[in-house]
Amino acid sequence: MNLVQIENVSKRFGDFTAVDNVSFNIEKGSVYGLLGPNGAGKTTTIRMIMNIIAPDSGAVIFDGNGKSGDFADQIGYLPEERGLYRKMKVKDVVFFMAELRGMDRAAAFNEIDRWLQKMDLVEWEDKKIEELSKGMAQKIQFIATVIHKPELIILDEPFSGLDPINMTLLKDLMLELNTNGATIIFSTHIMEQAERLCEKICLVNAGKIVLEGDLREIKKSFGKSSVEIEYSGNVDLIRNSRYVESCNDYGQYVEVKLRAPEHYSALLRELVEASVDITRFELMEPTLHEIFVQSVRGEGRQPHAA
Repeated sequence: MNLVQIENVSKRFGDFTAVDNVSFNIEKGSVYGLLGPNGAGKTTTIRMIMNIIAPDSGAVIFDGNGKSGDFADQIGYLPEERGLYRKMKVKDVVFFMAELRGMDRAAAFNEIDRWLQKMDLVEWEDKKIEELSKGMAQKIQFIATVIHKPELIILDEPFSGLDPINMTLLKDLMLELNTNGATIIFSTHIMEQAERLCEKICLVNAGKIVLEGDLREIKKSFGKSSVEIEYSGNVDLIRNSRYVESCNDYGQYVEVKLRAPEHYSALLRELVEASVDITRFELMEPTLHEIFVQSVRGEGRQPHAA
């Protein structure tokens, strides 16, 4: 069942079209990637889902029967542009956010204590926000986003400014929330993060959908056009092959982009006949980054209809 339906939504600001006739559905309990470069229209789409701004045309339907604005207490939103009251103490600002979402005092303080422990921030609860590092402040804002146990969690570039340890912590918490039933919209321009976390994705560029659907099916449809080769000998024999489009040499192995997926057997035969000593020849799935670049440049499949 779909929690969010985006139906033929467009948004313009003057002569600029930020979102152009976009449609997609987000299933309950999924981790959905809203992906694309900066300026692609992701944040504008999120703001329409949040009912912060209204679409010029089309509709955003929440839980099958209304606007998301009617279900504000069931949504948690971590915006890309962070905003906490810098003069307030940590515990006070989170409590304030919890009250805005309708939580009673006792439940709010119980959840605050639990989350501060999970985030290893207990000793900072009486510090002012302005005394925190950027990473600490981001963790506080994450707590404020999920404190009221929302059904839909929207995270816009949630890993920005975090070190690797806290990125792992936040990733684990996202998956825990999802396991417990939350639906998550994960918006980012970093494809590697989305590839690890998302089941379905919507790639947007210049306000239009480039690709949309199940990530595994999208990757499968692009075929395996990359090969990793471990070898000894002259890399020029690989680089200059008529079957090779590009070649990244790492000394003991190379990453090869084939001119066409079906060229892998011909390349292997050519190298064996040239007496290249090959210890590994492995077909690789394209990365989400490679798929996006190909699609935006028009080198891949035609955009999949949402």
